[in-house]
Amino acid sequence: MAEGLRERKKRQTRQYISDVATGLFIERGFDAVTVAEIAEAANVSVNTVYNYFPTKEDLFFDRSAGVIDRLARWVRGRPDGESAAAAVIRELREEVEGVSPRVGLLPGYAAFMKVIEEAPALRSRLWALAQEVQANLEQALREETGAAADDELPHLMAGQIGWIHGTVIGVIGREMVKGRDPRAVSREVLALLDDIEDLLSERVLGYAVRGELD
Repeated sequence: MAEGLRERKKRQTRQYISDVATGLFIERGFDAVTVAEIAEAANVSVNTVYNYFPTKEDLFFDRSAGVIDRLARWVRGRPDGESAAAAVIRELREEVEGVSPRVGLLPGYAAFMKVIEEAPALRSRLWALAQEVQANLEQALREETGAAADDELPHLMAGQIGWIHGTVIGVIGREMVKGRDPRAVSREVLALLDDIEDLLSERVLGYAVRGELD
């Protein structure tokens, strides 16, 4: 369905406010910037800011919705014959090979991470987001395998698959804060993904294969 004019304007306004806020946070730090200052810089009211972003942390993590369901979405979208872990590895390879900013491969990443490191509220929110990612993944695995509520295997497998994603994102972050070329980091992380796949057990790599009964 085509996006209507009203929806497009709302999306553009939301993105503009977020971009203005991010620029101020990077320039001055998260705690030093108020919502009122963001509203003034974006030429909107404080109420308008809160209509789009319930908290100041939401202004910084404005794309968190796409991250929270990322692993669950990858698992649910896997083709026949592919396991849950293989789907996540394949999707990560595609993102890394494409030098995608969605996995942190972008210039200026160090400045972005510096804001997080200096703001306890952002570090707490980042931790909470990681917990949501894991919970959504576990729920997806339960639904995909038909596991009983008291079955601990989806929880354990979510931990293993989450480790794949967390390791890749962590290594990218560690290297990007050094100011390195995203393309060089991409090449190294592709090799890392090969190593990760070699380390995983057959049980993990063969779990929740679409089209097979577990």
